[in-house]
Amino acid sequence: MVNPTPRFWSGPLRYLRWSAREKPAYFYSCVIGAMGPVILFTVPPTLKRLGYERAPPIPLTYPVPTGPRKQLSGYDD
Repeated sequence: MVNPTPRFWSGPLRYLRWSAREKPAYFYSCVIGAMGPVILFTVPPTLKRLGYERAPPIPLTYPVPTGPRKQLSGYDD
């Protein structure tokens, strides 16, 4: 007789072992997806501790020069 598929809530570790064998694509995609929030909170502090500094932000506008503008001459209509 074939064993029935294990149910998650009755035995989570048994279910994880079964799904790793029988459906590895689903299992490992869930593992990688679950690592996302962990990486979100661990990588930035680790990089800062190792001395990594973020690049300064790229300017989104052209800086306007201070002071009066030069009066153009020779372009009269």
